[in-house]
Amino acid sequence: MVRMIRNFYNETGIRIGFKAAGGISDTKTALLYMTMIQEELGRRWLEPDLFRFGASSLLGDIERQLDHFSSGYYSASYRHPLA
Repeated sequence: MVRMIRNFYNETGIRIGFKAAGGISDTKTALLYMTMIQEELGRRWLEPDLFRFGASSLLGDIERQLDHFSSGYYSASYRHPLA
């Protein structure tokens, strides 16, 4: 999909966005998507108007990672309920 977006941009000059949806529930997967987008399309496609995540459960994992960074321990998932 990302390569088709790149090909379309190269042929037309029109930027098409990408929304990564489904199965993105942890920061590791989110970083993989972000790396892929930057490598294939460039930094501009990481901006919110061209790239989004469609995963509400990702927020809980980001909160747990930040808690781990500040405390050195992973917190229990019940401390970060899904909204």
